[in-house]
Amino acid sequence: MSIIFTSAEAAEEAFYDAISRADLDALMSVWADEDEIVCIHPTGQCLIGALAIRSSWQDILANNPRLKVRVKRNICWEGVLFAVHSVVETIFLGNAPTPHGPMLSTNVFQRGANGWRLLSHHSSTAATSAITDPTTSESPEGGQRTLH
Repeated sequence: MSIIFTSAEAAEEAFYDAISRADLDALMSVWADEDEIVCIHPTGQCLIGALAIRSSWQDILANNPRLKVRVKRNICWEGVLFAVHSVVETIFLGNAPTPHGPMLSTNVFQRGANGWRLLSHHSSTAATSAITDPTTSESPEGGQRTLH
C-alpha cells in the first residue's frame, strides 16, 4: 500500500526527500497514477508518463547519488483538489560546497482517493536577478522590484 499524503506540502517534501536519498521507488510513489503525468527537466526534455519519468530519474540518481536540493517556496496556489507550487531549487552535488542553480520549478499536485499526488514537475534554470521574495518587494540583491 502506498503512502497517503495528506497535503500537497507533504507530497512535495517526500519528492525532494526521495531525491536526497536517491530513492527511486519513493520518488515515483509521489507521482499520480495517471497516464499523462509530466516532468520537464532544465534541459528542456519533456517526459510524459511514468515509464519515461522513472527512466530519466533513474539515470539522474545513478549519476548523482548524493544530490541534495534545497527548496524555497515562492508562491503556492491551493484549492480543494489542486495545488500549484512555484519553488526555487538550489542543488548541491556530493560534498561540493558550491551550489548549482538557482532553478525555478513548478510542481502541480492533485488530491484524489489516495491523497495528494504530483501531476507535473517543470524545472528550468534562472538568472539570480529573476528571483524575488514574495514577502517583500525586493530582489535577493536588495533592489526594489516593480509590482504591477
